[in-house]
Amino acid sequence: MAQQLLMPKATAVWLVDNTSLSFEQIADFCTLHPLEVKAIADGESAQGIKGLDPLMNGQLTRDEIEKAEKDSNHRLKLAAPKVRVPEAKRKAPRYTPVSKRQDRPNAILWLVRNHPELKDAQISRLVGTTKNTIQQIRERTHWNSASLQPMDPVTLGLCSQIDLDLEVEKASRGIVRPEEIAEEERLLSASQTQNWDHRQQPAAPAEDAELDAAAVFAKLTSMRRTETDEEEDDRG
Repeated sequence: MAQQLLMPKATAVWLVDNTSLSFEQIADFCTLHPLEVKAIADGESAQGIKGLDPLMNGQLTRDEIEKAEKDSNHRLKLAAPKVRVPEAKRKAPRYTPVSKRQDRPNAILWLVRNHPELKDAQISRLVGTTKNTIQQIRERTHWNSASLQPMDPVTLGLCSQIDLDLEVEKASRGIVRPEEIAEEERLLSASQTQNWDHRQQPAAPAEDAELDAAAVFAKLTSMRRTETDEEEDDRG
């Protein structure tokens, strides 16, 4: 990948203000038109742009500028970068051997049936297919739907068990499974049975309460009469 000048117009502004380079030299270095450089020098263009010093960012050397100032035919060259940043490698799509490509629809059908939580992008990563093919198999509009048989992609050698487990784990995060819901309901029912106590028993009938009050009142009356009789006997 060829090195490119950073902020060409801002660099042109700095070169116009700080060097005696010709418009053609600056235009060639900054990939601009000579008339555009002339407009910058006349103040008709790039008035709001602050000049960028190419010496500070290491894209030009002082020797290179001086050489170009002495020779109008010399064309400025970018300085070699001091630090080379490796290019990011694009991840190539998963390659599937020709002998196994016919098995991909069967593997997709197996994944769709056994792991409905998987998204199309995840299935695509596992078996190296397109979202369009996955959608056709989901909707049973695939040209070979009648002959497809669900087959484990790990057994077919289309992906590893580790890759499959990782994708299933990612898809399952935050999803409550039906068996977990049933287990929770069963445990809740058992706890409700164990927590049944006397406070949940039905209240005693009002008649029993009235009878108890009458018995207490009768007992108090009897005690008062006994005390009165004893006082009279003492006086006599």
